[in-house]
Amino acid sequence: MRLSRFFVNLILPFLLSVFSAADVLKIVIDDTIQPVTAERIERALDQASAHKDDAVIIELNTPGGLLDSTREIIKKILASPVPVIIYVTPSGSRAASAGFFILESADVAAMASGTNTGAAHPVTLGGGQMDSVMKEKIENDTAALMRSIVSKRGRNVDVAEMAVRRSKSFTDSAALSQKLIDYVAANEQDLFRQIASKPVKRFDGQTVTLNLVGKPERVLEATLKERILSYIMDPNVAFILLAIGALALYAEFNHPGAVIPGTVGVVFILLAIFALNLLPTRFAAVVLILASFVLFALEAKFTTHGVLAIGGITTLVIGGLLLVDAPIPEMRVKFATALAVSIPLGAITVFLMSIALRARRNKVVTGAEGLVGEVAIAQTELAPAGKVFVHGELWDAVASGNVPAGEKVIVRKVDGLHLQVEPARSEQKVAIS
Repeated sequence: MRLSRFFVNLILPFLLSVFSAADVLKIVIDDTIQPVTAERIERALDQASAHKDDAVIIELNTPGGLLDSTREIIKKILASPVPVIIYVTPSGSRAASAGFFILESADVAAMASGTNTGAAHPVTLGGGQMDSVMKEKIENDTAALMRSIVSKRGRNVDVAEMAVRRSKSFTDSAALSQKLIDYVAANEQDLFRQIASKPVKRFDGQTVTLNLVGKPERVLEATLKERILSYIMDPNVAFILLAIGALALYAEFNHPGAVIPGTVGVVFILLAIFALNLLPTRFAAVVLILASFVLFALEAKFTTHGVLAIGGITTLVIGGLLLVDAPIPEMRVKFATALAVSIPLGAITVFLMSIALRARRNKVVTGAEGLVGEVAIAQTELAPAGKVFVHGELWDAVASGNVPAGEKVIVRKVDGLHLQVEPARSEQKVAIS
């Protein structure tokens, strides 16, 4: 009886505390903000909710990204039943543009020393100019999003709005002094110690206390699918895949039945299309890329001494640069990439096309058609029918006139198993006259 009471009072609570101990789930975002990033953060928050973790900490380092993906991330953070900590780290990192919105949406916003945030002014896709009305609409919309987030978190609404309207940037100390973030911490444990002393007000108005010091921490790694998608969604990689795929298909069309170029081309183009479907793509740029291959083919056919080839390379470079219509330079095709792909691709395409055209123009030297124009020897008298010897074989032949045995004749036509020939001397007379 005493043993059972001891088990209930001491051992059972200990076992329950061990098996129900909540963790801190950690995810590292060191990339642009795009659909794959949103998917990773959503997966982390869903897993933390299912595991009933005490908190999710997102280590953030980003130059910014797409507004649609940013909105998706913010919605998930605000609706998360598990408190979310955004920590801009390590030193030298930033949470710029879209990253600033994500930082401000967190239950706890923190930065490491030597980091910066802000510069959240909306940018026209492609960097072009917009009319004043549209510019005002976009600014007001993003500013309203910022106000709705910051006001609920008890942070400085006016200063946060300046980051949107005037593209202001803030160091870690400036962000802390102007109440844009809650803490500046040297590391995670330092941050957890600071959080433990203050209550955290959540977006729904509830107040919680986070005692995370010494808590076990799980790191949520990117899945294989997410790593592959993140890699091919690099605009430079997507452009290279598209260009190589187009070249491989081009080679397959010039050499039907090769199979391997066609297979590689289809796979690479499908991967590029998948990536570009998730990115803000200009389809006019795709037309420019296709037009460049037309110019390469025309150069090989008409031999314009490089004029059309240079035009094709120029068109391909412009198409690559305009392919992804992103708000930040990190999500666009780099000029060096466009140039490094276009020049070799143009040279290879013109070379392959030249070989194909040259092969089609060359005289056929095999099979029945290869006999036309060849010199044969009359083995018997052709009066006008008889036998001739050509290409190591005896053929039945019909001459245009009588030809004695041993004379040379020219093959003019192949008619089934019979050759139509004429005396070689008539060929010479025609040539002289």
